[in-house]
Amino acid sequence: MTGYEVAKETGISRSNVYTNLASLVEKGAAYLIEEKAKKYTPIPIDEFCNNKIRQMKELKVKLIENMPKRQAEDNGYITVQGKINILDKIKNMISQAKERIYISISNETMETILPYLKESISKGLKVVIISERPFKLEGAVIYYAKREEYQIRLIVDSTKVLTGEIIDENNSTCLYSKKQNLVNLFKESLKNEIKLIELTNRKDD
Repeated sequence: MTGYEVAKETGISRSNVYTNLASLVEKGAAYLIEEKAKKYTPIPIDEFCNNKIRQMKELKVKLIENMPKRQAEDNGYITVQGKINILDKIKNMISQAKERIYISISNETMETILPYLKESISKGLKVVIISERPFKLEGAVIYYAKREEYQIRLIVDSTKVLTGEIIDENNSTCLYSKKQNLVNLFKESLKNEIKLIELTNRKDD
């Protein structure tokens, strides 16, 4: 389509249309066909996505090569705010786990991180989950219990802990730490919770 045709089709002024078309060409979302009248055609969506993904991978390599050496992770207490940021932290912790994962989380949030837990199980890691029925995950040790709806507790490799609440983007806060005393405290808390669940189940049986 020519710029004139796009303007006519969309109802946008020709000056704005030409500016936006030039921007699409510059960003790799459209091709410019040089004829008597300049024409524009969209790049196929799969080609556009592949181009962007490849560019991001190349940029990732450059960033890694040029980044200063990372200092040892701070063993203090780090506050993670916002639902998306917390979910990203959970996914990263699970992906970086080497031996075992203990997690207490709602079924709703579980659906978001399920692929990462499945991958950990496929790598032979021990995965222990406290959640609500009817959640199931083959290869994981699951304990069913009534729990705080928004609460999250995650322990990875007995060296990292994340705890807090996931409510919505504006009301979600978690504490992340590698401090061993805090990790041990939450490990003991989860062990006691699991023992209580087991005792309750025996009474029900």
